[in-house]
Amino acid sequence: MASGGPNKGIIQLEDGWEKEIKQKAIDRLEDMLNGGLESGSTSLFGPREYVGIYTTCYDMCTQRSPYNWSRELYNKHGDTIEQYLTNNVLPALRDKTGQGGTILLGEIQHRWTNHQIMNKWLKKFFTYLDRYYVKHHSLPTLAQAGLRSFRNNIYDEMKRDTTAAILDLINDEREGEIIDKTLVKSIVELYESMGMGSLDAYNADLEEPLLNSTREYYAKKRQEWIVTDSTPDYLIKAEQALNQESKRVADYLNQASESKLLKVCEEEILEKVEQVLLEKEGSGCRVLLANDKEEDLQRMFRLFSRLENGLNPMASIVQEFIHSMGNECINRRQARLDSGEKGKNDDPKFVKSLISLHDKYLGVVKTDFSGHSLFQKALKDAFVEVVNKNVGQFTNAELMSTFCDRVLK
Repeated sequence: MASGGPNKGIIQLEDGWEKEIKQKAIDRLEDMLNGGLESGSTSLFGPREYVGIYTTCYDMCTQRSPYNWSRELYNKHGDTIEQYLTNNVLPALRDKTGQGGTILLGEIQHRWTNHQIMNKWLKKFFTYLDRYYVKHHSLPTLAQAGLRSFRNNIYDEMKRDTTAAILDLINDEREGEIIDKTLVKSIVELYESMGMGSLDAYNADLEEPLLNSTREYYAKKRQEWIVTDSTPDYLIKAEQALNQESKRVADYLNQASESKLLKVCEEEILEKVEQVLLEKEGSGCRVLLANDKEEDLQRMFRLFSRLENGLNPMASIVQEFIHSMGNECINRRQARLDSGEKGKNDDPKFVKSLISLHDKYLGVVKTDFSGHSLFQKALKDAFVEVVNKNVGQFTNAELMSTFCDRVLK
């Protein structure tokens, strides 16, 4: 019926569609999809079968009017996909709703894979439509039409349940459970595809709910950790959480989500409790400085540097702490003078204590705070106050001058 030649007969629409295209291509394709394809199977139709079906479609699209069936075949292409989705795919997905997130996601992954296979083969069979009829009438390509049909008939109905299932699995993983990341990634790719060339569907239907869910999750964690954990322990958990969220994006989310996801985490577990963590009794910034907790100070600096102006409160505490340590040096000199020690313009013990103090915290600034300018300024300002606080008959400047003279002699 589809053979070429100058005397070939006219192919009537119903004959060509029912006896050739539907019977030999579409029905067989649906049967294969419903029956399950062998793993790795790529060629569902042999070359001779494919060419026969393609030729029928070609002939039906190149016959002279009124027997040119291009418009009818384009519409039947769309109807075929829609009917398969509504009659086969949607009931199967509805049946899996409520049976557990992984079951639903597994089913939608299976159905999406099948849809892509169907879309590919129908596009191959009706290639001539894409090349001429679609272009001439500025219609959606066959691939686009197939994608839109899946979006309108399947995705729009299932996306709420699918998103909820993904969010549950993500929270399970946050709690230490092992999840099927490959499965989640495949569904994320479905969301990306539903944007028809943009991330609009992914952003609105998955990313935005994910950010809200993440905020809720870490708000609860913040409330738990801030009560039970010391500042160093809290910050260890916070850093681990941030690293895990970055890895989560790399494993199965769209890369564009990383900065937004981390910002939500930083706001919830760092910004909202920064001052509390810095001043926490027994483990805050002053205690870490007093006990030379280098690793904890470095982590604190790393984490609060992620926040806009997040280092300012920390730098203020560092300045206050260094100033208090300098005051202790001055108080010890005052105590010696009060106990009867004669005041003179030579007090190497006092000057050495100030130099030692400066050297120590210069090292802290360089090592623990990466030489950040805020902490360099904190060190400078603290020592300006200390050096300008004189006790006894002679100024600190005079004592330092005498000390330098002795060193240089």
